[in-house]
Amino acid sequence: MLINKNLVFGPYQTYILINNFLFVSGQIAINIDTNQFIFDNIEKETDQIMKNLEMILSNVNMNFNNVVKTSLFIKNMNNLPKINVIYSKYFINYNYPARETIEVSQLPKNANIEISLIACKYKK
Repeated sequence: MLINKNLVFGPYQTYILINNFLFVSGQIAINIDTNQFIFDNIEKETDQIMKNLEMILSNVNMNFNNVVKTSLFIKNMNNLPKINVIYSKYFINYNYPARETIEVSQLPKNANIEISLIACKYKK
């Protein structure tokens, strides 16, 4: 088991790798390089989250093709079409994982979106 202790923003791990499975905690749009929260618009927020997820996957030699499940928590379901445009760009050849999308009343830092995922090293 590998636990990343470098990216902790609260009493949880950013990700945990157990055997071939990666469990990633919910990510909001924080630019890891500058520690700045991206709040310009839903597209920029979504893109920053996907970049953060891509970096986490890369840290354990995975990519979006390894993702088997995502969970999207959004404050406004009307933003889903805009979110889907950005989200879909990260999955090659429409290799989409299972997904749930839940509308919520509030997220950390008053974010508009949070995404978590589960990935498997040997997904076909």
